Amino acid sequence: MSARDRYHKCVRNALIKDGWVITHDPLRLPVGKKDLYVDLGAERLLAAEKAGHRIAVKIKSFVGQSEVDDLEKALGQFVLYGAILAEREPDRTLFLAVPHQVLVDIFDEPIGQIVMKHQAIHVLGYDPQAGEITRWIP
Repeated sequence: MSARDRYHKCVRNALIKDGWVITHDPLRLPVGKKDLYVDLGAERLLAAEKAGHRIAVKIKSFVGQSEVDDLEKALGQFVLYGAILAEREPDRTLFLAVPHQVLVDIFDEPIGQIVMKHQAIHVLGYDPQAGEITRWIP
């Protein structure tokens, strides 16, 4: 199992504040002889539904030398985990959790818009200082 992202606890707490129940920390995805781990699994029971909404969250802090390098790594992980989730838990939506400023600097800009359009990426922004979810991009 890989090391937790530096903002793991922050995102976990922000999801709880936002009404989510953390069901897995981490969410284990066995594939053959390999085990992969998405940072968090969560669900929320919606009042109008009998079944809840289920998500998996891959947390990335984007603290490397280059936001583009960090984006490349995050996208690779997102595609890998997304493919496995589609097979194993198709009712669970995968989100890439990034600091709010990264959401603004990358995903609100043309590079992020193109990636989200062609890769169907779901993003959630979080504020590392306030410990809150700032925005969901489904």
